[in-house]
Amino acid sequence: MQGMADSTQTLAAAPRAPKKTREFSLHGQTVSDDYAWLRDPGYPEVTDKEVLAHLEAENRWFEARMAPQASRIDALFREMRARIKEADTSVPQKDGDYFYWIEFEEGAEYKKWWRRPVSAGADVTLDPAANQLILDEVALAEGKEYFRLGALSVSADGRLLAYSIDDNGSERFTARIRNLVTGEMLPDEIPGTLSSLVWVAGDKGLVYSLANEHWRTDNARLHWLGDPLDKDVELYHEDDDGFRVGASLTANEKWLVIGSSDHETSEVRLVLAADPLGDQILVRKREKGVEYDVDEREGVLYVHANDTHENFRVATAPLDNPSEWTTLIAGSDEFYLTGFDLFRDFFVVEGRERGLDRIAVHYYDDPERIEAIDFPEATYSAGLGNNPEWHMDKLRLSYESMVKPSSVMDYDVAARSLETLKVQEIPSGYDEDLYATERLEIEARDGTMIPVSIVYRKDRRDTLGREGGPLYLYGYGAYGISIDPGFSTSRLSLVDRGFAYAIAHIRGGDDMGRAWYKAGKLERRTNTFNDFVDCAKGLVARGFTSAGEIAIAGGSAGGELMGAVINSDPELFGAVVAHVPFVDVLNTMLDETLPLTPGEWPEWGNPIEDAEAFAHILSYSPYDQVRAQAYPPLMVTAGLNDPRVTYWEPAKWVARLRELKTNDNELILKTNMGAGHGGKSGRFESLKETAEEFAFILWQLGIEG
Repeated sequence: MQGMADSTQTLAAAPRAPKKTREFSLHGQTVSDDYAWLRDPGYPEVTDKEVLAHLEAENRWFEARMAPQASRIDALFREMRARIKEADTSVPQKDGDYFYWIEFEEGAEYKKWWRRPVSAGADVTLDPAANQLILDEVALAEGKEYFRLGALSVSADGRLLAYSIDDNGSERFTARIRNLVTGEMLPDEIPGTLSSLVWVAGDKGLVYSLANEHWRTDNARLHWLGDPLDKDVELYHEDDDGFRVGASLTANEKWLVIGSSDHETSEVRLVLAADPLGDQILVRKREKGVEYDVDEREGVLYVHANDTHENFRVATAPLDNPSEWTTLIAGSDEFYLTGFDLFRDFFVVEGRERGLDRIAVHYYDDPERIEAIDFPEATYSAGLGNNPEWHMDKLRLSYESMVKPSSVMDYDVAARSLETLKVQEIPSGYDEDLYATERLEIEARDGTMIPVSIVYRKDRRDTLGREGGPLYLYGYGAYGISIDPGFSTSRLSLVDRGFAYAIAHIRGGDDMGRAWYKAGKLERRTNTFNDFVDCAKGLVARGFTSAGEIAIAGGSAGGELMGAVINSDPELFGAVVAHVPFVDVLNTMLDETLPLTPGEWPEWGNPIEDAEAFAHILSYSPYDQVRAQAYPPLMVTAGLNDPRVTYWEPAKWVARLRELKTNDNELILKTNMGAGHGGKSGRFESLKETAEEFAFILWQLGIEG
């Protein structure tokens, strides 16, 4: 933090980006953009001296303004870190001839991946000589500013490990292969991957996808071990720029599954994993708006699809007639069927009912026999964990709630009983009885009831000495991604200071089913923003907080949410944090050369071809709708190497806010010059960024401690 203190002596005012007006006209409308120059014309290389100088000036201003918070940041970081068990291991899971687990060593930012023979037993502390280190992230990350493990896959015979790493945040991974018997690295090296790594053909071949020049995976490729890369075979190529390609294996590992999809349509092909160059089976030709995925057992395909009901069904089909689907589990308005997993003797269906997770075991020979797995709390987050084998008699599950730390459980299918194997340990201490959680329903302006999950200390009112108090409200609301009411140790740093912490399950996510998602996309996008504002107002009305005491945060599409709501209702919020915010929506959706744009049109609309989509996006795009008014205090983050939300979106937004806002509230931008969409890597380095966020919020809300 010493550098922060020094910066205060050299910066007297926030940097101002020069205005260089550019205009464009489309669909009869002219749009002016004074800060388009912040996009380096050489992107994805960023070398423009004026652009870099501006970003660095913003970083210096960030450091200068946050310098007085250095001791608070350090204190928050220390207490957050104290809640993490530094030397920790996962519960070993059997896969073939080995038990596999991961381990963090004391003080380590990254994991180590281990295994031991089944013959040595599951207790990894007994006969430690039997334990084999198969991948050391700590060693791989040494000396790197950024490190991220992508795919990791052990061959069926257990002899080879394929893995991929990204060391700059650009999400272009380099794949390598290690011989686990000898410890030697194979000469095979595949740069530029953006995919899983799938072993086929008796472990002689590896299927992967390359990111093309636009950071899109339009291919599935086969690499034969030992061959040069120019001999790799393209198994499938996707011609639609909006679709992405991925590969996996069926649960019985008999079939290679090659899938291609965008945000609303999918298409799947199968080919025998033993013969990846053989004839491919097209399950069903793509049909706009129909999403499906498949698995196979004993010549029967099991299909999860939304063709007859938006909340999906499970159907079956014979391999020799794969497009003729017969309903096995019908779609339902009440139950949102999110997926299934096949095992040798049964299959498991997952979904949500009234927004709560449900898991049930079904049997192939008795369709009427359904065994729901019951959990002990009224509101929680639960799901299948790692279940790698075809024959499983116990299912590995995960479970947590807003007050209950995460647990790893085994469900004995025959006995229908749950066994808790591990509960998240909090070394500095945690007393669940001090906290309360509720699931509220708040009425939006159109009459829709929006669920809100909230947690707070039971003694909050006594501690504050009054009604209400500070509240942290989180939201996302896009892509059909649900925000589950799970546990967080970092969150306790706010809750223990008198905050209530709430998650608004707004439309645009699929928390309440597929219709919930559709009600927040395309021409109905503004429902997402309205829901969030109405949840904030509803929490004020219920006495949880008051206007101006609400801190809000969101990232990526959630950052777009932040931008929209501070344009519409700035007086509600006392502090705002927008991480890698997708705020320049119109310009991004007009640029089909950007990595994600064509694939995003089903989510946001195509303003190039559709005049109504153009007008609608322009009407809410946070960057375009910045106007002369008072704005709440705002902290913004960006990543120079971010391929998802490009660095210039937050940079342009902050520049326009500096120009137009009419008050002196804080406005700071931090660009990670060596990272991407997820910020800094490493479990403690990323924690420091959370400490910065919380320090900013406490500072702006005037909360001591």
